[in-house]
Amino acid sequence: MKPFSDVVVVGGGPCGSFSALKLAKLGADVNVFEEHSEIGVPSHCAGHLSLKGLKLLRLYPLPAEIVENTFYGAVFHSPKGKKFSVRFSSPVTCVVNRVLFDKYIAGIAEDAGAHHLFNSRVTSLIIENGLVKGVVVRHNAKTEKRFSTKIVIDAEGISSRILRQTGLSTLNRRMIVNAVQAEVENVKDLETDIVEVFLGKGYAPGFYAWLIPKLDGRAKVGLATKTGKPKELLQRLMLKHPAASKKLRAAKICKISFHPITLGGPISKSYSNGFLAVGDVASQVKPSTGGGVIFGMTCADIAAKIVHEGLQRNDLSSQFLSAYQKRCNETLGFDVNVMLRMRKTLDAMSDDKIDDAIAFCTKLGLDKVIDKVEDIDFQGRSLLHILRNPKMFMALFYFLALHLSANP
Repeated sequence: MKPFSDVVVVGGGPCGSFSALKLAKLGADVNVFEEHSEIGVPSHCAGHLSLKGLKLLRLYPLPAEIVENTFYGAVFHSPKGKKFSVRFSSPVTCVVNRVLFDKYIAGIAEDAGAHHLFNSRVTSLIIENGLVKGVVVRHNAKTEKRFSTKIVIDAEGISSRILRQTGLSTLNRRMIVNAVQAEVENVKDLETDIVEVFLGKGYAPGFYAWLIPKLDGRAKVGLATKTGKPKELLQRLMLKHPAASKKLRAAKICKISFHPITLGGPISKSYSNGFLAVGDVASQVKPSTGGGVIFGMTCADIAAKIVHEGLQRNDLSSQFLSAYQKRCNETLGFDVNVMLRMRKTLDAMSDDKIDDAIAFCTKLGLDKVIDKVEDIDFQGRSLLHILRNPKMFMALFYFLALHLSANP
């Protein structure tokens, strides 16, 4: 691999490889450095993605072997076993094999002309006179080599190790939850065309738990938490939750992984001279659900367009690259602010109030309103759309009252 390229991408996850794909298609010479020996390994994320999000990214339909199942909606379970169901007339989400999905994105990036180098850990940035000029890469944990570039795109993930070297503020550590993700077999009474969500501070304080069926008879089950040990909470969910335990008490865990999720919304500044951050390292993640693939890849697409324009102008200064932050904020900002408020409200609610809210939604028939939602990624815009319905106004006032009572 040449010691110089137009663009260096740190990390071969979906956001890094998607940036590389878009830039390679635009004619840029791109090197992607991946610290592991294989794309997508180790896998942590459940891989639950919206079909509309994939379509907007022009990645749908995916190759059949990547998609493990598709879903028509979700069932929300309260801590005491009450439930609220939403079902759409056509599939709205899918679950993918994240290893195969990540490899697919990297593969089409390679086909477009990008270059991936494995077992290659970027140890530091090369910064001269306040401008990022390249990276130092340790290959196979031994040899260090310098690579020069016109710009670095940081897609390293939540660790933020490289981002810190720029002096930029990293993600809000107070808004990180710790997740556990398991694949299980011998699950009882699975509805294979719907995902299930389990709420309750006794099982997933500060977040929620999920059950995602696969067509092979197995399922993905997991949760995230602000406090406590994720593995112990997962065992409690499988054995004690009034709804989850009926399906999971006899289930066998085949494999398990752990990872953090950032819920604080995008970092305040994701660019500097010769540098951009995309994906989890920039906290481009939905605060409501923790989903970061669609948001991150959306911003990776924006990053590629801005970088291409900067390469054409021979201007990759902080001033020029500020357009990246502006476009990301224009694309995500309103929805992220709505989701942050949703997250704050849910975190403040007691288990009893969550039970009451689930019962209220069912009684009001909100499933017939929510099934008109057109976009489950950009939730702020979707909320505006369904607020035209009087039932949603009633629900909004109800949740506002719950929020105020939880924050006197």
